[in-house]
Amino acid sequence: MIGLFDSGSGGLSVLSALRVRAPEADIAYFGDITHAPYGTRSPQELIELTKAGVAILKEMGATEIVSACNSVAPSILSGAAGTTPVIEMTKPTAAGMQAHRGARVLLIATPATVNSRIYENALANIVELDSLAIPGLAGAIEFGAADVEIAEIVREALRVKKGKRYGYLLLGCTHYPLALSTIEIEARNILGEIQCINPAGYVADEAVERCDCTGTGKLDFKISKDSEPFRARVRALFPAARYTIACV
Repeated sequence: MIGLFDSGSGGLSVLSALRVRAPEADIAYFGDITHAPYGTRSPQELIELTKAGVAILKEMGATEIVSACNSVAPSILSGAAGTTPVIEMTKPTAAGMQAHRGARVLLIATPATVNSRIYENALANIVELDSLAIPGLAGAIEFGAADVEIAEIVREALRVKKGKRYGYLLLGCTHYPLALSTIEIEARNILGEIQCINPAGYVADEAVERCDCTGTGKLDFKISKDSEPFRARVRALFPAARYTIACV
């Protein structure tokens, strides 16, 4: 069974991409809504939270772990998983970005992701990368903020890049695809013509290649705090799926 880990709802964007490619895979999902968002957490906090999340997934029967949280650096994930095979976000993204070699790319992500420089390291010598942390955006999406509020957060953050030209906007937080249309509108209003890249597909491709995707298509969700926005997103994204949601 594949175990998918995130601080909350963001990982649903990766799960959605994985379901398209492997609809019969049995998947355990843990969303740590109690501590969401992870983007402002310290490295030590991220280590402890990741260890706890991976342990829950193993208890659920996961034999392979996919981290759908960019704020969790690969070194943290590997340490928490021990000998369990893991897939993180940056390596598959780097492989996918080979198709855009040499392009000017703006990464938007949480402060933890930007400060860790994991994408700068992963994409070095592939693209010309500029990075922008957007505090508050992941949390606003997680807890169901209105589109107008999300748009304002994005607009205020992107204003510092006005006048610069980029070919692509790389979504460096898995929450961001859940507000893709709003982000696209604000980005194009401020930066001009730009294409958004959602790395979820790259990660899902890697999971299909490396993980056991056989099963009955069962989805088991555990969340550390009940959340109607989370439940609503599951209903919207997986209307025909057999799934359970439980709090731990």
